[in-house]
Amino acid sequence: MAEPADKPEGSLTESPDATEESPEEMEMNEIFQEKPASSHAIHPDGNERPPISHSVFGKIPKRYIVAFMAFLGFCNVYMLRVNLSVAIVAMVSNMSMEHEDGTVTYIQEFYWDSKLQGMVLGSFFYGYIVTQIPGGWLATKFGGKVLFGGGIAMTALLTLFTPLAIRGGAYTLMGVRIVEGLFEGVTYPSIHAIWKNWAPPLERSQLATAAFSGSYVGTFLCLPICGVLAEHVGWPSIFYVFGALGLVWFVGWWFIVTDSPATHSTISYQELEYIRQTIIVEGGVAKEGAVPWKKVLTSGPVWAILVAHFCENWGFYTMLTSLPLFLQQIFHYDLDEDGVLSAVPYLVMAVVVMGSGQLADFLRQRQLLSTTAVRKIFNCTAFVIQAIFMTAVAFTQDAVAAISCLTVAIGVGGLAWSGFSVNHLDIAPQYASLLMGVSNCIATIPGIVSPSVVGQLVQQKLATEWEMVFFIAAGVYLFGAIIYAVFASGELQPWAEGSVQYVLCSDEDYSEADKEGMIQDEEEEEDVRRETGDGKEDDKETSDSDFVNLENETDPEDMVEYGTAPKMTEEEANQSSEEEI
Repeated sequence: MAEPADKPEGSLTESPDATEESPEEMEMNEIFQEKPASSHAIHPDGNERPPISHSVFGKIPKRYIVAFMAFLGFCNVYMLRVNLSVAIVAMVSNMSMEHEDGTVTYIQEFYWDSKLQGMVLGSFFYGYIVTQIPGGWLATKFGGKVLFGGGIAMTALLTLFTPLAIRGGAYTLMGVRIVEGLFEGVTYPSIHAIWKNWAPPLERSQLATAAFSGSYVGTFLCLPICGVLAEHVGWPSIFYVFGALGLVWFVGWWFIVTDSPATHSTISYQELEYIRQTIIVEGGVAKEGAVPWKKVLTSGPVWAILVAHFCENWGFYTMLTSLPLFLQQIFHYDLDEDGVLSAVPYLVMAVVVMGSGQLADFLRQRQLLSTTAVRKIFNCTAFVIQAIFMTAVAFTQDAVAAISCLTVAIGVGGLAWSGFSVNHLDIAPQYASLLMGVSNCIATIPGIVSPSVVGQLVQQKLATEWEMVFFIAAGVYLFGAIIYAVFASGELQPWAEGSVQYVLCSDEDYSEADKEGMIQDEEEEEDVRRETGDGKEDDKETSDSDFVNLENETDPEDMVEYGTAPKMTEEEANQSSEEEI
């Protein structure tokens, strides 16, 4: 049959007499698992979409590459934040100087007492707390790529100038650290704007926690490296090395990551359609001025997240800023040993964070536990164990026992990150960035207060003074476990339900020619099935309308495998085709 003269230009199908298939047709055939495509195809948004590559790198789904880049980003976030905790120990320590006549004198480069040190270490958080909520709002409006990457890049740039600021005095350093905090404050809220578009619902825990685990890997790497640099090169080198690393990462982030799969130029059709079919942002797109603040601030699940985030960060920031001092003052470790021992708990935490994310999504995918049960069990178990081992540290005077208890207390906190840190996406996905901004704002208070509390409590550098530090942390954890167990939820909240549907690429993005070509392909496939008598339900493929209909009920097991489209019944497929025509 000859091709009609008025066939729309750019149709995805060719005449039956044609001997060659267009790249577009080959690409669509691969989507429908008919035959492999060998060349690139042009997506209706105008970007070239390659099929799945046979190279090792090409086979990695782009959402995992985004998660890896976010992981490296959070590594830099904490390297840039933690470096001062080790550097300040070297800056205020007595240094020996041997003279030509053989006499040895001890020099202290900076005469900062414990109170001033606490103020310096806490100054970062004065800026950090300010940009949490604005960062969430800006990420909702403009996307997370620029905010997350730009925030880290500017912090890295300022880190390069930190040695100069230190020479200007403690208050000059505090000013620079406050500005660094302003830029880093947008990082946590903005990453949820990325996951809102990139993370399928049943992969939220593993993708988000994989990224967040970078914080603890960064801490693990930073502490010993800082100790070695301070001991053998000099404390200024700490800021030069980590500032340069942050800028190098930013270049990679800028060229590899996009705000959504629909704007990624090298994502395959298979992954793009998989994400489009599985992501359902229940409630729609957040509109300007549409945030129901009254309902948000009176919501029990929201307050459960706020309290849990605050409590986890209290113990975490207390140890993050004070653990090197504790090991030096009580067990008299030098900087090399101090850095390594301080880093071990954070390596354990990184492993627990990644493992708990995988386990949480496994339990949800297999429907062994509800999302609410997963969040509560992971979060509350972590808090109770942390409280027990923080108390144990207070009662031991043995170095090995104390370090072992601290490793467990800090490391098991990774379980909690599969609870509260992903919970924003469960209860209100379209407001997730804003909610993360609010919760991280509240959770920044420990970063400001806890170093000063430690400075006030630990005046004489005695073990009995440090006991109170650990008792306070244990009490905070127990309080958080109780509140989260009572009020937390993993279900979409009524105030988060809206009338606007969120889609990565709407039906309007397809031209009429594209739709006509898809319909014609589907009709031809149906004729073949009738002729061959193959009416098996498993062989039915989804139509284009199903790619953009995000209300489809799908089997979670069909969604787990990369590139596997949810199956439809014969009746649903025929009804969908009739609606399109």
